[in-house]
Amino acid sequence: MKAIRVHEFGGPEVLRLEEVPTPQPGPGQVLVRIRGVGVNPVETYIRAGKYARLPQLPYTPGNDGAGVVEQVGADVTEFKAGDRAYTSGSMSGTYAEFGLCKKEQAHPLPQNVSFAQGACIGTPYATAYRGLLQRAVAEPGETVLVHGASGGVGTAAVQLARAHGLRVLGTAGSDEGLKLAREQGAHEVFDHRAPEHFEQVMKATGGHGVDVIVEMLANVNLGNDLTILAKGGRVVIIGSRGPVEIDPRNTMQRDADVRGMILPNTPPAEMASIHAALVAGLENGTLRPVIGKEFPLAEAAQAHRAVMEPGALGKIVLIPQSGKQKD
Repeated sequence: MKAIRVHEFGGPEVLRLEEVPTPQPGPGQVLVRIRGVGVNPVETYIRAGKYARLPQLPYTPGNDGAGVVEQVGADVTEFKAGDRAYTSGSMSGTYAEFGLCKKEQAHPLPQNVSFAQGACIGTPYATAYRGLLQRAVAEPGETVLVHGASGGVGTAAVQLARAHGLRVLGTAGSDEGLKLAREQGAHEVFDHRAPEHFEQVMKATGGHGVDVIVEMLANVNLGNDLTILAKGGRVVIIGSRGPVEIDPRNTMQRDADVRGMILPNTPPAEMASIHAALVAGLENGTLRPVIGKEFPLAEAAQAHRAVMEPGALGKIVLIPQSGKQKD
């Protein structure tokens, strides 16, 4: 099979399309013929060698994919060959024509969701759910600010927040992004390029402040985030690209919490709960993954450059040769 391989950590140019053996499923494993691959910022950090958990070289990147089950291990009863599935982890990497995963990392893909959309679920939607509902413990009736509401995790967070009865404020860095955030369900949207957007958010809450902030770029925003929280407010940090200075008194005055998260820390039972909820939301149409750009698998390097550009709109997806047929 064809797969992207990384033989040394570095820039996007280290992503190379190669021919490698197709993995075979053992006990408790599922082999998926990949029709769409989700590209996440974390994969660029790993590729560059700048992440806490690094794989052994050489490796194939990727945890998120969607396609059709090709083969299952002898003891797997949850899936059979021909079933549609999406992955939320992979033992072999998903930047490939086939991906091997544990049965717990495979989830049913409803018929109303395309393979490209299915590739958008694993990391972005699980991260949004984990951050908003398990770490921040957002409650119906509260106000949430999704700081970066137009990207893969941001659009997922907006959809989940609306479905759970929250008042949703969203920010984006372009007119197209603001439009997209509103289309996904944000009640009000703000341009985070404008320094005064923090004051605008505070005004939109009538001076009360926001109860929860889902923060995609903490190194830029965290210090100001703390000034617009309500009493008992929570900031959950989804992403950060460097250090930041804060005034701890802003947390003290509000009994506020700053809660970090990375998806791999999620306990297995809580991860299973997340995906049970996500599959239900996909089935009933509450959750609608937004695809921003598609690239052929061979152009993974270009996709890695694109995913780090500001002003993200939806999700970036790679399409292997085998994924070019209809869903």
